Amino acid sequence: MSELLFEIGTEEIPAGYIQPALQFIRENAGNLFRELGLVHGEIKTMGTPRRLAMAVYDLQEKQPDRVVEHIGPAAKAGFDEAGNPTRAAAGFARSRGVAVEELKVAVTPRGEYLVAVEQVKGRYTRDLLPDLLATLIRTIPFPKSMRWGEGTITFARPIQWLLALYDGEPLELAIDGLRAGTVTCGHRFMAPEPVRVGSCRHYIDLLRERRVLVEPEERREAVVRQVRTAVEQRSGEAGAVPVLDEELIDTVTNLVEMPWGICGRFDARFLELPREVLITSMREHQKYFPVAGSDGGLLPLFVAVNNTQVEDLDLAASGHQRVLRARLEDALFFFREDKKRKLGDRYPDLAGIVFHHRLGTMLEKSERVAALARWIAGLIDPSREEPVARAAMLAKCDLLTEMVGEFPSLQGIIGREYASLDDETAEVADAVHEHYKPVRAGGELPAGRVGAIVGMADRLDTLAGCFAIGEKPTGTTDPFGLRRQALGLLHILLHHRVHLSLTDLVGRALDGYRSSVEIAPGAAEQIMDFIRLRFENDVIASGTRPEVVAAATSVGFDDVADCMARVRGLEAIRAREEFTVLAGSFKRIRNIIKENRETIIDERLLADDAEKELHSTFLAVKSAAAPFLEKRQYDQALAVMLQMKEPVDRFFDQVMVMTEDEAVRRNRLNLLTALGQLVLRVGDISRMHLEGAS
Repeated sequence: MSELLFEIGTEEIPAGYIQPALQFIRENAGNLFRELGLVHGEIKTMGTPRRLAMAVYDLQEKQPDRVVEHIGPAAKAGFDEAGNPTRAAAGFARSRGVAVEELKVAVTPRGEYLVAVEQVKGRYTRDLLPDLLATLIRTIPFPKSMRWGEGTITFARPIQWLLALYDGEPLELAIDGLRAGTVTCGHRFMAPEPVRVGSCRHYIDLLRERRVLVEPEERREAVVRQVRTAVEQRSGEAGAVPVLDEELIDTVTNLVEMPWGICGRFDARFLELPREVLITSMREHQKYFPVAGSDGGLLPLFVAVNNTQVEDLDLAASGHQRVLRARLEDALFFFREDKKRKLGDRYPDLAGIVFHHRLGTMLEKSERVAALARWIAGLIDPSREEPVARAAMLAKCDLLTEMVGEFPSLQGIIGREYASLDDETAEVADAVHEHYKPVRAGGELPAGRVGAIVGMADRLDTLAGCFAIGEKPTGTTDPFGLRRQALGLLHILLHHRVHLSLTDLVGRALDGYRSSVEIAPGAAEQIMDFIRLRFENDVIASGTRPEVVAAATSVGFDDVADCMARVRGLEAIRAREEFTVLAGSFKRIRNIIKENRETIIDERLLADDAEKELHSTFLAVKSAAAPFLEKRQYDQALAVMLQMKEPVDRFFDQVMVMTEDEAVRRNRLNLLTALGQLVLRVGDISRMHLEGAS
């Protein structure tokens, strides 16, 4: 087994490009090795702003020999009536480099065909790697790429050098005239000289000596260590600790090749700014870490992470301090200007912000959302109608503030801060922020009921408006983030266990547009299907089997929380052996009853012992399952229904359902229909029947 080391040296790549590129290299290198039939061990990817690298361990030295069968013309077209090869057979044999006599006849699903058997000798890995590595370079996707000089390839930034070693020896690889060698470069400023590499381990240690931590995990740990050390050594504050935001750590890790932490200060008067404003000012524009005291409050301190070591820390800190001071001066000015006017007083000015050129202004949207939110509150918590309406009115007002204009990511957060300063209730202020949650898949959900209701109304309004005018997502475009809106709606409903009719919600949201928009035909049904598909995909992605989800949604999706409870009940009971058998019997029941809807059973027509037993068992099960169904304890309801397994089996073994006596036949169909409708209270378990299962 051999070892491969490959490095692409570049100008500085944007921080957000690096991890996706490394993931692509790892996954696609594995795919290419698999296609070539090459077995390998670990594929390790490494990277900094100036390099993307890959080490492959225990790489097979040569492809295995293999036999390839090439399908040719049909056998009947390859030989004439006398058994002599035709021109078709001769041409096929010639094209595959074999004699006609060596052709074989193989039986395929389409019939008998001529086959040429080729013995393919495996190639040496060294000979295969140059094309494989060139393919990797040319196919790495970046959000934006560039072409430079007279080159033909595009890349995130110009490529400066290539390193390609196979078992310590250079590979013959060239891209746009740039030949791969055996050298890499250290830190651009602290160790810029090229240095020869001998192996993967040597590569990592060599770069570390030259002020480059090429392994992202090691560099990330160093960033955290440097930030903490800078605070400990230079803050002068007992109990001071950096506020370590995970996303910021990831970003800074990919901005430097070796981190050096510098602790700086800012004027304490800037602590007048809300905490989130201070943090955002430092994090988003400067990539600085805030510092908090032992009580959790922010201190007038920050930590910058440099890419180079500096001797004069005070001088370096002063440079960062000047840059941050200008940013905080702007933020403080915006904050003081914003406070001159209450958040609620800005509400009429929302008429100047367009929500959608066909759906009106943000003021009109806010009015619709407030009405819809009040209606939802009336259904689930009438005591919240007033705070819900107030929160909905204020929800978008911070779009008009200077602060959100400067820091768009503070939308909602600033609304909460300003609402609190205006003496709005904590419930209303929190809802202004929380109605945006979840911001992304898996994100934090609104904790308060008011924020949850406003969030549902806001998402329903956007979905209804876009579908009403036919602006639905396509396979490649979703400009209004409707998939995210639908998932957010679903997650709020599930998190708060709200039992509402989704059909009614969608209908009410569409009603808000009827006076201003001509609703597209079938919009309500399309919205329902769209949300259902998002639900199904989301639950399946979480690990639930598709047939379980289909069994639940196929019998009802109007109450999302109820549907999820049925999914969990079905998933909990799925593995029991008797359930598998009952699912098969239920599939048979569904096929027999077809369009029958009657469930009235005439006990006088029950003649056979097996059907009498099934009827009595059904009545007992229906009674025992009722309280569980009422409480939505579907796993327990299904456990009770399993009692019908053996009576159903005996019924099918001993009773002819489709008897000639019409009254008896109808009675037996009604019995099966009643049984089926009981099971369908949870799900169509026939969809969970696996063919061949017993």
